[in-house]
Amino acid sequence: MFDFESATSAVASRRTLLKGVGLAGVSALSMSFLAGCGGSGNSHSSSNQDADILGAAKIAEALATTMYTAIINDAPFFGSLDASNQDYIRAAQAEEKFHYDLLKGATGGADAQLNYYFPTGMFTDAQTTLDTLVTLEDAFVAAYLIGVKDLSSPDLRVLAAQIMGVESDHRTLARIIGDDLGLTSITGLSGSPESVDPPNNNVYERTYGLTDISQVVTALTPFLASGANTVQKTFNPTFSPSNSGLYPNPANG
Repeated sequence: MFDFESATSAVASRRTLLKGVGLAGVSALSMSFLAGCGGSGNSHSSSNQDADILGAAKIAEALATTMYTAIINDAPFFGSLDASNQDYIRAAQAEEKFHYDLLKGATGGADAQLNYYFPTGMFTDAQTTLDTLVTLEDAFVAAYLIGVKDLSSPDLRVLAAQIMGVESDHRTLARIIGDDLGLTSITGLSGSPESVDPPNNNVYERTYGLTDISQVVTALTPFLASGANTVQKTFNPTFSPSNSGLYPNPANG
């Protein structure tokens, strides 16, 4: 059975998440990327840590894009949402893919793994969908907060903060939609049901005790391999999202 507790307690190597990233290539290419971002590129340990964080973030963004795409295509409740809530989800899908494309470029151009695994009911039961969505967005926020702390250059740390803010928006969006669908609570990475009212219930963004990117990798591991009571969805790396109405982009500045 897919167990949300495994999202915080499963024992797994962080290399599971980075499998397929081509870490040696990431490390080398990250050094030139860091130099362009204001980092010296001279610290082997720093470049390795940057590669770990950026590689993990890339796969997280592929996972998120896959999730939002499947919600749009498969979730019965999506069609019952009002137009503004549907637009929220489509915008989240586009934003995650823009994040992915940037991180793919920063990690040497290799695609992330393509197949991701969600709990049974993920795309048929609204409670399962939103519990899972918020769990993942909680983990993404924690990951980027770790990036703010541990990335080696100021520009990379600012980038992590910029993406983290958008992931936080997505979490709040899910909680608004949950309320609109008649749910009373949503269970995220804390493991405890939290009332959907108010939807923006964080005074400060939470890390859930995660202090290192390897812990975030462990939290995401259940979504990376098939298991009992899981449903597979496949990431489309060629998906080209519209930037209409989104900022910043070449069209909108």
